[in-house]
Amino acid sequence: MADIAIASGPVYRAGTSDAEIEAAAAKAARRRTQLVLFWRWAILLAFLGGWEIGARTGIIDEFFFSSPSAIWSRLVEWIFEGTSEGPLWFHLWVTMEESLIGFATGSVAGIVVGIALGRNRMLADIFSIYIKVINSIPRVVLAPIFIMVFGLGLASKVALSFVMVFFVVFANAFQGVREADRNLIANAQILGARGWQLTRSVVIPSAMSWIFASLHVSFGFAIIGAIVGEFVGARYGIGLLINIAKGSFDSAGMYAAIVVIMVVALLAEYLMTRLERSLATWRPAPLQDTQ
Repeated sequence: MADIAIASGPVYRAGTSDAEIEAAAAKAARRRTQLVLFWRWAILLAFLGGWEIGARTGIIDEFFFSSPSAIWSRLVEWIFEGTSEGPLWFHLWVTMEESLIGFATGSVAGIVVGIALGRNRMLADIFSIYIKVINSIPRVVLAPIFIMVFGLGLASKVALSFVMVFFVVFANAFQGVREADRNLIANAQILGARGWQLTRSVVIPSAMSWIFASLHVSFGFAIIGAIVGEFVGARYGIGLLINIAKGSFDSAGMYAAIVVIMVVALLAEYLMTRLERSLATWRPAPLQDTQ
């Protein structure tokens, strides 16, 4: 495999300086980035163009699937004129508030409980059966229960986002602690590290990759929890807009709301990646990023 990798790499003439090699590598990296961007835009434009043509020619039923131009018109209408239930930005803010509170509380609780049970075998053995039982409950069925208990306001959506996030983060934090490097822990113990110091200095940094991987996924689950809660019963939010659009057979409105959520989720993913890179500067870059 090593011979193949060497053979497939660039070949430089004898006497090539380090500066020339670095310049060639930077040029190759720019070409790769441009190629990736080209194909991303090409696929998106081909998809939207095919959808638009299909809708205009009747191949795609516009009643069910709308069309990109109709969805764009509805988005522009919502942005500049507002929805039938008020300004779009207010609905978006309500959904984001529910998602962010549920994401923050669910993540913190999942990390704390995951690390605590991962570091204590007795607690893990006692509570594991209860966690498995609760985790087996479909989250969606909890939405009407939370609405009956907490009402149509903020609390019911936050509760649903919390349970959507908690188990994902907990499972990864727990597994990350359990799979911490045993040799590293043994060396730290030889140097005198014990208890919380060992957990803080060795175990938690070792589990950070698992925790961040779960955070990338769980923010999407937090949004799903808020949307499902709003869909079942709410006074404001993007889920309410989807529900109203569904009731009036407004397919353009449903897809426009989905586009809004997609944009927010992509922005959150970008911010999460930046935060991960700033907090985990000690971690080496993934293998594919160094090739």
